[in-house]
Amino acid sequence: MSVVMQAQNRIPANQQVVAGLALLILAAGGIGIWRYYGGRLAALLVLGAALGLVLYHAAFGFTSAWRHLFSDQRGAGLRAQMLMLAIANVLFLPSLANGQLFGHAIVGAVAPLWLSLLVGSFLFGLGMQLGGGCGSGTLYTAGGGNLRMFVTMGFFILGSVLATAQVPWWFARNDWPQWLQGWPPVSLLKTYGIGRALTVQLVLLGAIALFSVVLEIYRHGRLLGAPTTTAAGWRRLLSGPWPLLWGALALALLNWSTLAIAGHPWGITYGFTLWGAKLGQLLGFDIGGWEYWNWAYHHRALAGSIFENSTSVMDMGIMLGALLAAGLAGRYHPSIRIPLPSLIAAAVGGVLMGYGARLSFGCNIGAYFSGVASASVHGWVWFVMALAGTALGTRLRPWFGLQN
Repeated sequence: MSVVMQAQNRIPANQQVVAGLALLILAAGGIGIWRYYGGRLAALLVLGAALGLVLYHAAFGFTSAWRHLFSDQRGAGLRAQMLMLAIANVLFLPSLANGQLFGHAIVGAVAPLWLSLLVGSFLFGLGMQLGGGCGSGTLYTAGGGNLRMFVTMGFFILGSVLATAQVPWWFARNDWPQWLQGWPPVSLLKTYGIGRALTVQLVLLGAIALFSVVLEIYRHGRLLGAPTTTAAGWRRLLSGPWPLLWGALALALLNWSTLAIAGHPWGITYGFTLWGAKLGQLLGFDIGGWEYWNWAYHHRALAGSIFENSTSVMDMGIMLGALLAAGLAGRYHPSIRIPLPSLIAAAVGGVLMGYGARLSFGCNIGAYFSGVASASVHGWVWFVMALAGTALGTRLRPWFGLQN
């Protein structure tokens, strides 16, 4: 019995159509990609769809979780992230120490500690509060029918492409003062070995979770309970909402699965950058002549199809998975009634996120989630600076009529 048939007794007919359409596109896309580009990429499309469904049903957001920490000292979302990262570390570090997973070579998300990391992650944290979503949040809320997030995504893509024109300057630090030149990548796994690296990581994650508990109790006198739902069993699994605990566990397992299939951890924003560059070429811009797009990896990506790039394919899958989840939940109701100040915030936030992500080696997924899961110090630096950007963004949101 199909997923749609199992749910048809409780969701409106038009929502069944939405869920069925999502499944149809996913199946057709998976078959097409498998036929022309191979089974690995087809599997990544399906994996992306699973991520989109989990993100939607668990409402697992980074943007709102961090904003609630600053605006109302509520820490449930942050604690869910710490649990997700702890599970991911337990899965990732033994695999990365071995250098392979299921017989395939793998690499972690490890990046340098340069000025671009500090600037880019701060801009991203600011942008995600104005845009209303992070890298993953933009994809799953847009896929779930939030039309404002398509505006955020469009400008996210624009900012990503604009950044590629300046990334070589940010990365070429030879003429900068020595104190600005930063340091090469630092991996706790390579520096301390698996035992000590895992211990340090888990202690840090536990300390942050404990801090959020103390802060919330101090502010509210108790930990605030999770929203209740009447759905149970298979009904809840299919239509949501899911507890944050389910989301944390599922996202950690799916990122580890991405590491196994793609050979690298989950990322988001490179797909946006590639889409924007391809569109720019169609519009007649000589993007292929830019220095960034002549570096080996980017040159190959630009010369190939968007269906050949693992991040691009997974991004498509996330949107389809969120569309499926919205249909199963009976909550696909797009609205075009968006206030102008909110649209302006979406545009500004999108550009800041796109530009910041390219400077800082990724977003909340590629740099923060996958970076910390890989025991890379840059992931922790990204987290701190993005939190600083979030603090400013939270204060600026009311200027655009956005609630905290």
